[in-house]
Amino acid sequence: MIANIVKPGNHTRGVLAYLFDKGHANEHTDQHIVASWDDFIADPGPCDNPGHKQRLAQLTKALDLRVEQAGDKAPEGHVWHCSVRAAPEDRILTDDEWATIAKRMVHATGIAPQGDPDGCRWVAVRHADDHIHIVATKVRGDLRPARNWNDYRRAMAELAMVEKDFGLTRVARGPEAAAGTAAAKRPTRAEQEKAKRLGHPTTAREQLRHTVRTALSHAKDLEEFFNLLADAGLQVETRTLPSGDLGGYKVALPDHANTAGEPVWYSGSSLATDLSLPQIQQRLAATEAHTATIASPAGHYRRSPWHQATAAAEHIPHHLDHADDGAAQAHLTVFSEVLYALPAHAPVHLKAELQRAAVAFEHAAHTRARADHQHARALRGALKTMRYQPADHTGLAMLLDAAILVVLAAQRRSALRHHNRQVAAARQTLLHLQAAYDQIAPTSLAVLVSHRPSDNTVHRYARTLHEVLPSHAAQILTEDAWPALTAALAAAEAAGHNPATVLQQAARQRSLNDAKSASEVLVWRIQRLGDRHAPGPGARAAQARSPHVLSTARAMAATPPTSTPPPSPTHRTR
Repeated sequence: MIANIVKPGNHTRGVLAYLFDKGHANEHTDQHIVASWDDFIADPGPCDNPGHKQRLAQLTKALDLRVEQAGDKAPEGHVWHCSVRAAPEDRILTDDEWATIAKRMVHATGIAPQGDPDGCRWVAVRHADDHIHIVATKVRGDLRPARNWNDYRRAMAELAMVEKDFGLTRVARGPEAAAGTAAAKRPTRAEQEKAKRLGHPTTAREQLRHTVRTALSHAKDLEEFFNLLADAGLQVETRTLPSGDLGGYKVALPDHANTAGEPVWYSGSSLATDLSLPQIQQRLAATEAHTATIASPAGHYRRSPWHQATAAAEHIPHHLDHADDGAAQAHLTVFSEVLYALPAHAPVHLKAELQRAAVAFEHAAHTRARADHQHARALRGALKTMRYQPADHTGLAMLLDAAILVVLAAQRRSALRHHNRQVAAARQTLLHLQAAYDQIAPTSLAVLVSHRPSDNTVHRYARTLHEVLPSHAAQILTEDAWPALTAALAAAEAAGHNPATVLQQAARQRSLNDAKSASEVLVWRIQRLGDRHAPGPGARAAQARSPHVLSTARAMAATPPTSTPPPSPTHRTR
């Protein structure tokens, strides 16, 4: 739950008239009082009810009684106005529950402490399912000012207990909630109503936010970022400071205008705090292509950026478990950019699924920790070069395979911190990523199987598998992806790699005990390892003489998985 205490005013009737009115887009429905200082006060009800104006005047007069009695001693800005909103995923609370919450709020903030006969007069109004408004006049019964100092902090502390008592979503608070990136701004009810009238599936704010994030995922610098926004069809305006420096930017949809026919502009920060110009500048300044992606004269890369991105993504779960909050947030931020970039590279039938995954993970990645963007350079560098080298089905499948591991780790991290909204968002992301992976992986594996080696070579690989991974060999040999794994080993061997060595290296990257299909995991890893420069004869001979490599691989393959919260049963275990 979130409380918002607005700047004090002096017009009690104006505030009440707004709360009982229909709203700017008829968003207020069934307007009524759920609690007040006086259970017998007349309820004005909706503005179109008979006698509404008379009852509204009576309520205003009753609330202002002590203000009038105090005269010149009444505080400046005597109206106290606080809204309390539930999280989108919370259940719809009853009027009685909202009444209890309102009474706890006025008690906690000092407006009307329980048992204090001189508490301020107040009323709680509900005109929507997910929130209430509490309006009070800040003069006590003894005609002294209200004792509501530090009311916002006290309100948020009380809401934390309300969430626990009512079984509602736990919202992050404290220093972590006051700094860093912020989740996407919610569209207003008026924006939602306008989108419905125009027949649009999403609001203008949501469309713009998606386009801005997609452009940011591709851009290398600020100039390219603005060019990509223009190429996407947005209207873009920038603001220049007297110093000549760029001070901000705003965007608008070409077909979204106000009643005067002017574009409806949104600043970057109004879309999401992390899309403000300073935040974008910090992220772009941290963009640094990985040294292995230096282009050759022919315009190709020595190593596939898709393989690089996958390798970097596989390290993110470790960072989420062990890095500080700033570094962890940096990895989540750049991974979110990767998800926004993927639809542009995916087959048509996967684009919508991947777009939904990107939008869902935007909320899963939101921790409010201040990101240290100097981290995650490898993944950020690979991301910026992916646009110059289109992915084949295999490159996309292996990156999606790693992406599922990242989201599982993010879900686990949020669960340990009781961030239920992020856990729910991660769960939605997994559903979309898994659906996309399940559509593309069979095609990639089938291509590999078409290059399956001879039976003699397959038998040799089976013996190697028993030597390198004795605890997993029996399972792998029965899996559907075993033929694809033999093809991947054959391709690596043809490139000059030793099959036993690449199996050892693939197993050493991460335990296979929690993989649904160990053979699939090994296929993608060996594909990437085979992309690297093969060691020379001398290096291969040294590897063959070293018993340490084989023993290490066997030990790591046999290591039981660490104890972690089980993933949702609707998702595959990786």
